[in-house]
Amino acid sequence: MWQYHQCDLFPLNLGNTAQHPSVRSQRSCGLYVRNGFELHTQGKLNVGVDTIQHGVEGLTYLLTESSKLMISEIDFQDSIHVLGFSDELNKLLLQLYLDNRKEIRSILSELAPKLPSYHSLEWRLDVQLASRSLRQQIKPAVTIKLHLNQNEDQTAQVLQTDPSTLLHLIQQLEQALGEMKTNHCRRIVRNMK
Repeated sequence: MWQYHQCDLFPLNLGNTAQHPSVRSQRSCGLYVRNGFELHTQGKLNVGVDTIQHGVEGLTYLLTESSKLMISEIDFQDSIHVLGFSDELNKLLLQLYLDNRKEIRSILSELAPKLPSYHSLEWRLDVQLASRSLRQQIKPAVTIKLHLNQNEDQTAQVLQTDPSTLLHLIQQLEQALGEMKTNHCRRIVRNMK
């Protein structure tokens, strides 16, 4: 199925397209996208399909990553300034970002997978002291029943491990929690909200 997308600025092509008269005059370029790969232009840009595809992919990446991080106007301008576009094009990209960032974030949040969340935990320590073949044997095992909420449904996962593996798991989780206290992780979490 063909989808039609209208774009008022196309010069994200990192080459000579920005100098093309139809782009400089900011005429609309119609773009048909079929499965994200087959691209055809409506109008006379005199550029190849690969150039258009790379331009659209670059614009998509720029807008989605900027929207994910909710970067400020100044940070966005600094990010696109290094691309070497004209000041007019930088202003158009900034306006495009500011006009669409909330909508892009809402679409990205809908696409995000719905992961289960913690509800409660039950645990039990089992110790096997002997068996028919071994009379004196100590074999401890920790059984954990993890209750999770997912889409307003409650599920339970039963896990069993030995104490040494459980201690290693605890150390790894404590290390991950320690990393969450770093400034870098706090900045990422703050931007995700």
